[in-house]
Amino acid sequence: MPPEQIAPTPPPRVALFVTCLVDLFRPTVGFATVKLLEDAGCHVEVPDGQTCCGQPAWNSGDRATAERIAKQTIAALEGYDYVVVPSGSCGGTIARDYPHMFDDEPDWRARAQALGARTHEIVSFLTDVMGVTSVPASYVGTATYHDSCSSLRHMGVKAQPRALLASVEGLTLKELAESEVCCGFGGTFCVKYPDISNRMASDKVADIAATGAELVLAGDMGCLMNIAGKLKRTGSTAQARHVVEVLADMAHGPAIAEGKP
Repeated sequence: MPPEQIAPTPPPRVALFVTCLVDLFRPTVGFATVKLLEDAGCHVEVPDGQTCCGQPAWNSGDRATAERIAKQTIAALEGYDYVVVPSGSCGGTIARDYPHMFDDEPDWRARAQALGARTHEIVSFLTDVMGVTSVPASYVGTATYHDSCSSLRHMGVKAQPRALLASVEGLTLKELAESEVCCGFGGTFCVKYPDISNRMASDKVADIAATGAELVLAGDMGCLMNIAGKLKRTGSTAQARHVVEVLADMAHGPAIAEGKP
């Protein structure tokens, strides 16, 4: 008898939640995310029906709008093995905030909890779920890394990007003096408290300059656009990029600009 054949395990089916800022200002981040996921052996889809995650409404106290957006997002992302987000901020909203929106709706709360358990920030997904330990990328230069508040505190992202950046040929990583301190963006925080936000951004840019790095990396577009704007206004030549652009070997075009694609 011929040996029993074992059917191959299908690749994990991954839904990419693109995020508003990536979609509107930096589509390259979305393409880099897809490349990294496919290189890791995932089948990637971008589900129809996804829009904003609802974080601005939730943070501003507009619970009704946030719940409506959350229900639409939950419905759009169900049925996948994993949901991957190139943003700890949006990822944290889906994974941590959605369940709290439905304290009085047990069915929706259960659906939100199930979705949250399958939702991951892109770099932590690659390392912690898919077991990726290195990437075939190169970038000759010196970079530093900003730990965004949401990625760090909501999604547990700290060592993962540094581990993969260590495998990038030619890249030297220099740590910021206060890499875990907020850049001053904070979503609606920068609008409500502009003077405090501006001081925080100034401190962050000074820390970047002190490293001598020509490139600042992070995992959230809000932080990167805020930092890029401050770098430009202070006359710095340092560039800002999303970490996946370097990891996917797609960091050779124009850098992130303040509010521009």
